[in-house]
Amino acid sequence: MTQNYASMIDHTLLKADATRDQIEKLCEEAKKYEFASVCVNPTWVSLSSQLLANTNVKVCTVIGFPLGATTSEVKAFETKNAIANGAQEIDMVINIGALKDKEFEVVRDDIKAVVDAANGTLVKVIIETCLLTDEEKVKACELSVEAGADFVKTSTGFSTGGATSEDVALMRKTVGPELGVKASGGVRSLEDMQKMIEAGATRIGASSGVAIMNGLTSESNY
Repeated sequence: MTQNYASMIDHTLLKADATRDQIEKLCEEAKKYEFASVCVNPTWVSLSSQLLANTNVKVCTVIGFPLGATTSEVKAFETKNAIANGAQEIDMVINIGALKDKEFEVVRDDIKAVVDAANGTLVKVIIETCLLTDEEKVKACELSVEAGADFVKTSTGFSTGGATSEDVALMRKTVGPELGVKASGGVRSLEDMQKMIEAGATRIGASSGVAIMNGLTSESNY
């Protein structure tokens, strides 16, 4: 059963002050527990890819992170560059301001620019639920579906709040059974993870993966 949980975790280290030693440790832990992926900033993709060669652990990275406020062209370039460096999954942040301005075509095209640049590589769309109304959360999920994304994701973990089971349930209801739903931010224990899975999450983003697998509660806020 615990192995099943491990295969749903993106083992995450996205802090600005992350060091090479910490990334190497992250990858070692991911190999040991057989997590789904490591989720790292683009500068660490190449190293992580080397460290995880010949394993089942994928390298996931973040695009337009954490604000989502770069242009679509930059997000597309960042995506291609990350994949060239070995990224196998892409977590991109939407244009949150455009969503709030009801510029839905802008938001959809921004997501599609990354999906197109990824060219078949799995894309998760971070909608940053803590900044959105329920209506906006639903719309962001619908636009992600229209743009051809593979997953919707709750949070960056770097804004005013993380995942809630209520948001996960709303996102699952909106996207239906076909898309993945990733809960990230504030999942610190096995109990937290189980709540998210029950609400409809199929992937968990957490820096607390080791604690979760050992039945502990982490102090980390991601």
